[in-house]
Amino acid sequence: MSNKTASEEFQEKAKLLNAEEAERLLSRMSGKLPKRLDKDKLSRDDALALQLELEEEQLNEWREKMAKIKAEPKK
Repeated sequence: MSNKTASEEFQEKAKLLNAEEAERLLSRMSGKLPKRLDKDKLSRDDALALQLELEEEQLNEWREKMAKIKAEPKK
C-alpha cells in the first residue's frame, strides 16, 4: 500500500462522512496508513478513502469465507 491511492468511489464516500464517522474510521487505521497520515504524506480525506477501501476488501473476503463455510456439509 506504499503509494496506492483510493478509487474515486471511495474518495466520494470519504467526503460524505460526518465528523463522528470520520473519527471512528481514523481510529481503526493500522499499519503504515496512520504513519503516512502523521508525516503529511497523505491528506486526511485520502487516508479515510484508503481505509474505507481496505475495510470493504476485508469485508468481501470475510463474506467469501463465510459462504464457503456455510456451503460445506456438516460432519
